[in-house]
Amino acid sequence: MTAAENEVVDLCRDLIRIDTSNFGDSSGPGERVAAEYVAASLAEVGIESTILESETGRASVLARWGNQDSPRPGLVIHGHLDVVPAQAADWSVDPFAAEIVDDYVVGRGAVDMKDFDAILLAVVRERQRAGRIPDRPILLVFTADEEAGGQLGAHWLVAEHREWFEGCTEAIGEVGGFSTEVGGKRLYLLESGEKGIAWLRLTASGTAGHGSMRNHDNAITHLARALVRIGEHEWPVEPGPSMLLLLEKVRELTGLEGTPDELLEHFGPAVRMIGSGLRNSTNATMAQAGYKHNVVPGEAVAYVDGRPLPGHHETFVSRVQDIVGDGVRVEPYHEDIPLEYGFEGDLVDAMTVSLLKHDPEAHVAPFLMSGGTDAKAWHKLGMTSYGFTPLRLPGDLDFTALFHGVDERVPIDALQFGTRVFDEFLDLA
Repeated sequence: MTAAENEVVDLCRDLIRIDTSNFGDSSGPGERVAAEYVAASLAEVGIESTILESETGRASVLARWGNQDSPRPGLVIHGHLDVVPAQAADWSVDPFAAEIVDDYVVGRGAVDMKDFDAILLAVVRERQRAGRIPDRPILLVFTADEEAGGQLGAHWLVAEHREWFEGCTEAIGEVGGFSTEVGGKRLYLLESGEKGIAWLRLTASGTAGHGSMRNHDNAITHLARALVRIGEHEWPVEPGPSMLLLLEKVRELTGLEGTPDELLEHFGPAVRMIGSGLRNSTNATMAQAGYKHNVVPGEAVAYVDGRPLPGHHETFVSRVQDIVGDGVRVEPYHEDIPLEYGFEGDLVDAMTVSLLKHDPEAHVAPFLMSGGTDAKAWHKLGMTSYGFTPLRLPGDLDFTALFHGVDERVPIDALQFGTRVFDEFLDLA
């Protein structure tokens, strides 16, 4: 067993035990303690890093590594340090204790994404000790605030510290490289794009009055009708290049035909994430109205998480307005662009070969991710980004349910597999 395989579990557990819950308003503990842990782990093997804070405690870590004199363009390898909050009462174990249960590391961030932070640290530390430095410039970036859109993390770094990224043309990050099973065969999914973000505010106005009286202009009723329309709306299937390649791979593995939705049902529960890449989506997430039981309010507000496909971002808000109809105003309060990159080139080859080297019977295909990552920030600098956190998973594990889920966990042998694959990747990238 390599040094990286030996220490990756401890690194992952240490990171999980550092609570970096991000509530979206800087009320949480921040990332500073985790950033210091990462910086110390790199310093221990002679890699100098810099901690940058966008606000007090909101810390990101950057370190130059690899052959900085190489004429090759730079590669950004990034992970985020923050996690979504966890309600401890819902969990079977303390979400920040990083307990090992049935050969899984359990804790908030085990999947999203302190697993990859640990894999990256373990591999970099092993290679640095052995003098196996990649022959291209590498920028290691561990960011703050990804779980709230990255305005205090990756986007802030791009706006305020662009000089760190000079010469970097490609990036590797989260939510790709994990395995699933289709047609009895193992398939690794590489993220070659991600949907956009269109977080929307819906506002309904009406006539305020006494709750005991007839009221045909009730703002809450208007809003409720709009939310039902959104909930019942069937967005059309409009797959882009990544999803078309994935559908073709499913046909190959199963030997079956069918509609795109029927083909993706072969992924089982994972279809909740993977199937989202076929169409735009809208989900109501919050509602606010009223201030007293017997008072009809004059306004009601709801929030909708919208995710447009690449090529649909510019028209998405107007399409949602058409769905809800007159009487309810739809406006964005946070937007970010969708991304999609060609599934080709040296970086894609390096990811594919490194996976197949350590799992020769497997298959590889791209997919469009339902959520967003820090790749949206790197895109502003013209970088091509892919998701590549290599994990070989049990076929019966409902992995996609663990993102932001209760009892989030990652198999120990998947972490160790990830170090082997990522070490191979760095030789090829």
